[in-house]
Amino acid sequence: MAENKEIVLDDDEGTMAFPSPDEITLLEKAKVKRWSWEMPPEPIPESEITETIEADAIIVGGGISGLATAARATELGLKVIVLEKTGGFVAHGGEVSSIGSSVQRRYGVKVDKYQFARDWLRICGSRVNEDLLWLFINRSEEAFEWLLSLGGDDVTTDLWGAYYRGKDFTEYPIAQHIYQKPGANRWKYSGALMYCEMLYNVAVNGGSKVIRNTQALQLEKTNGRVTGVIAKNLKENKIIRYKGTRGVVLASGDIGGNSEMLEAFSPWGLLPGRCVNWPKGSNLGEGHKMGYWAGGKLETGPWALSLHMIGYGVFFDFFLHVNPQGNRFMNEDTWSGAKAARILMQPDGDFAYMVFDQKWYEEVKKGGPLHGGQGATVPLDQLQGFDDEGIGYRKESLERVFEHGMAWKADTIEELAEKIGVPVENLVKSVKRYNEVVKNGEDVDYGKRPELLTSLDKPPYVAVKIGPALLNVFGGLETDVKLRVLNEKRAPLGGLLAVGMIAGGFCSIDYPLLAAGNSHGRCLTWGRAAAETLANNEA
Repeated sequence: MAENKEIVLDDDEGTMAFPSPDEITLLEKAKVKRWSWEMPPEPIPESEITETIEADAIIVGGGISGLATAARATELGLKVIVLEKTGGFVAHGGEVSSIGSSVQRRYGVKVDKYQFARDWLRICGSRVNEDLLWLFINRSEEAFEWLLSLGGDDVTTDLWGAYYRGKDFTEYPIAQHIYQKPGANRWKYSGALMYCEMLYNVAVNGGSKVIRNTQALQLEKTNGRVTGVIAKNLKENKIIRYKGTRGVVLASGDIGGNSEMLEAFSPWGLLPGRCVNWPKGSNLGEGHKMGYWAGGKLETGPWALSLHMIGYGVFFDFFLHVNPQGNRFMNEDTWSGAKAARILMQPDGDFAYMVFDQKWYEEVKKGGPLHGGQGATVPLDQLQGFDDEGIGYRKESLERVFEHGMAWKADTIEELAEKIGVPVENLVKSVKRYNEVVKNGEDVDYGKRPELLTSLDKPPYVAVKIGPALLNVFGGLETDVKLRVLNEKRAPLGGLLAVGMIAGGFCSIDYPLLAAGNSHGRCLTWGRAAAETLANNEA
């Protein structure tokens, strides 16, 4: 092998010397902070292990991705065991996106998948695995239709109307809900929790098991291959070995509850004052750590974040936004993640105020078809829904925001400023300037579309406190298109798969909210692909 040598270039200033590749590696390692989770724990003594239980595969995590893997693997003839740390189902939201579906065809929605891929790559700075992106593009429809089929005649589905309709950033109208029909009473829950129920029933009725209140502690390897999981039964305080003859699947969620890992991979996740990890103590990155200790490669940051505008009053549109100092600071004609980012860059807090007057309802009806976005238009139902029936819930929503102490009303801007605690002169100046912009029909300050400029001249005036909360972190172990975890050389580690939030390579830098519910769509798609890998004995 050729010896690494110093590279020397001559220039007018003298000599520039570059370190050799080996020296670069040493220099970079010296700069890296040593995080507590980088050091693997000592192996659990054999004397502490009370029993060994074997199955075709062991799945760590009983959310949508883990249960989707279990359900599909069971359909393919495998017997699997799902280990879930909590005592029940864990899921958020209700939308499921896919590229194509029966409901999309019903509404005449056709997605240009090539443009979708280009949009996704642009938002992620091209720092994603394109094979995984195309796995979603090509197979998310079958994943959604599969989930829909599990409900049979007891469910129906529709498109979600609240997608952002911007000029330069447009969400795709491909987010879908599955509802239980009235009177069916087949499932206890709705939304994502119902999807968990549906998948759980397929797995358990097919002979697989879901074992709750059981926390995975370590992965076991034999001859370099992951062969099992050491876990603790939290109720009985017993240590048990679970062996997967075909492999182990990590489906343990994200790192949103682990501040140290957020600092390492996605420090913006530490900025919001609120994190909606649920249930408490979940999403601590346990699976990330176990996979890393076993030799898996954690993708390079920054990991993408889902910063949803749900930290304060869940009621936001395109009306005037002012920061805690009472100053306008952004183009309000943008989507949820962009609002969150701009708010987190303001002084004095992780929140802002949306200010509007009593014309707001008619203005939402008029501007909704141009704007949209999460929390801004119809929460479910149909593709177009900006009439009284479609957005009528908004009046009830605003009432709830008042009840929760996140909204204030006043007859003058001065009085409103005092109620929300911002400098009176600043808010008065911001409203005056904004009304001038509206009158001129051109937002020379921030470039909002003229159609969404709305004046403040019909009291009483309302201010709603708005701001983001951390919902999810998208990043983790690198995998190939078969969902096999890769080692530092980007070769399959052997015996270990990853699905859902813990699987990296799908998002980077920013969460591509091109469609609400793409995380659920990805979880279903990845789960099916991982099940096929196990069934084909390719782990």
